[in-house]
Amino acid sequence: MSIIPLEVGNLDGLFILILLIMFGPAVLLLIIGVLLITNKKKKAGKVLVILAGVYLLVSLGVCGSMMLG
Repeated sequence: MSIIPLEVGNLDGLFILILLIMFGPAVLLLIIGVLLITNKKKKAGKVLVILAGVYLLVSLGVCGSMMLG
């Protein structure tokens, strides 16, 4: 019994989905944080900007390692 690798078609959609999971929430949190900072809610804005940075760092580590193999 031999293992025959299956040929896979176009995986562009999967790659774009991984990129959206990687950068989407971080960019969204960053935009909301900057808007809150400009609207005089500095503490909440700083928290969201820090959360965006942490999310980006973790997602680059997890998704980046998945994409590299």
